[in-house]
Amino acid sequence: MPSAREIESTVPVLVNARSQIEKRVAAGRIPWIGPLLLVTARSILLVVFQGLMALLFIALHRASPWRAAGDWWAVYGTLVDIGCLIGLKYYTKREGIRLRDLLGPIRMRRGHDLFLGLGFYLLAFPFFIGASYFARILLYGPTDNSLFRYVLHMQPLPIWATAYSLTLWWMIWSPTEEATYNAYALPRLQALTGRTWVAFILVGFWWTAQHCAIPFILDGRFLLYRFLAFLPGVLVLMLIYLRTRRLAPLIIAHWPMDIAGAVITSIF
Repeated sequence: MPSAREIESTVPVLVNARSQIEKRVAAGRIPWIGPLLLVTARSILLVVFQGLMALLFIALHRASPWRAAGDWWAVYGTLVDIGCLIGLKYYTKREGIRLRDLLGPIRMRRGHDLFLGLGFYLLAFPFFIGASYFARILLYGPTDNSLFRYVLHMQPLPIWATAYSLTLWWMIWSPTEEATYNAYALPRLQALTGRTWVAFILVGFWWTAQHCAIPFILDGRFLLYRFLAFLPGVLVLMLIYLRTRRLAPLIIAHWPMDIAGAVITSIF
């Protein structure tokens, strides 16, 4: 009969577990700059790439270049993903782990993670829908639909851009978003600060703020609406991760929400 130590040695070590992250923090392998940079990066990069698109449209003499650039967020959003993946790759390597380690175990036997992800979706999605409805009523009233002019296209995108948004964009966006905020920034800020609530507030704010830059419009009421509409759902996704430390089901839960967003903002 194998000894307890031999049995323990056969159990895979989850390098993104809280205890393992705390060990790497204590060893000085996780600097503050990594989580703080990555937690803010997506919001900043979205505004940067919208600005670059706007400069292109200015050169092309396009009307309302900043607003027109925002219509392309599901295309330049992949550049945001690439930037975040480069950052995640760099800082995980500094820790001595792989980027793949952020994903953790995948359990697709008998559809385990698929059904778990669908369950997480059914849990989180009502918070997004409900918050969006109440934020709209609070800030715009029941009959004012003016906020939709910011999320619907001023003019149709080329067919290739629409096809990209509906097929490839969400496949890259959801995993990168979940990995950046939940798998990387949240547990590392939790370990660095020693306070779960501090990490929760920091990540929750910046994750929600990201949605205020899709697209970024200098309209205070619209920005507040976007923030209030996404905050509850984001907090639910974070709570699920802190409870389960499972990223694959959360990616599956995130996909249908991003698909719906792509359909609404790419077709209409």
